[in-house]
Amino acid sequence: MATALTSDRNLHQEDRAMPQLLTEFMVDMTCEGCVNAVKNKLETIEGIEKVEVDLSNQVVRILGSSPVKAMTQALEQTGRKARLIGQGVPQDFLVSSAVAEFKGPDICPGVVRFAQVSMGTCKNRKPTFTGLSPGTHSWCINEYGDLTNGAASTGSLYNPFQDQTGTEPLGDLGTLEADKNGEAFYSGKKEKLKVADLIGRAVVVYKTDDNKSGPGLTAAVIARSAGVGENYKKLCSCDGTVIWEATNSDFVASKV
Repeated sequence: MATALTSDRNLHQEDRAMPQLLTEFMVDMTCEGCVNAVKNKLETIEGIEKVEVDLSNQVVRILGSSPVKAMTQALEQTGRKARLIGQGVPQDFLVSSAVAEFKGPDICPGVVRFAQVSMGTCKNRKPTFTGLSPGTHSWCINEYGDLTNGAASTGSLYNPFQDQTGTEPLGDLGTLEADKNGEAFYSGKKEKLKVADLIGRAVVVYKTDDNKSGPGLTAAVIARSAGVGENYKKLCSCDGTVIWEATNSDFVASKV
């Protein structure tokens, strides 16, 4: 009986094992001494298999199953400023960000950015629109990036789980609220959405809050862009803030 209980406990612990992830941090490093200090400290943590340091970009890449908290604490213990900038499964990590740019004539400019913030969560990174009529507009991801006939040729709503009863269409992004100046801003997360699956599809904005009311006001193709950890050092080119100078209030997220 004891052997059976021990076996069940071991199996349960194996089921709860952390997956292998690639994690990137920006770390304030100035020399090879910094590099060695960071690597030596991280390599003592259980679950870390490989550590790569890019001194020129001040980036540390860690492959392993250790919790982010443990890695963050280890970096802080070296006395260096650090900030998490990305995490994902290794094979998908390079396709971690995408962008759709609306170039008019109805919405101009309009930009939607997608970032993979975890294996199963995609974040819309502060989409901005101008030129909308005041009020509520629905928006979504459609299957095709064919703009031959504008939004009308982008196909149906992207819904890879359509055979699962009760599942919300994955491409449904909800609604946008345009103010009296026709401007709309949004930030939110979408579970089960993967950036790698969105490349080549289209973001469509509708005139009303019902996306069944017409072919769509305008559309833009979703294209690959620099990933979370591929645009190093600056949060914003206009203010020049380096990433470890930012505070938590600079990052706002809400559930879709």
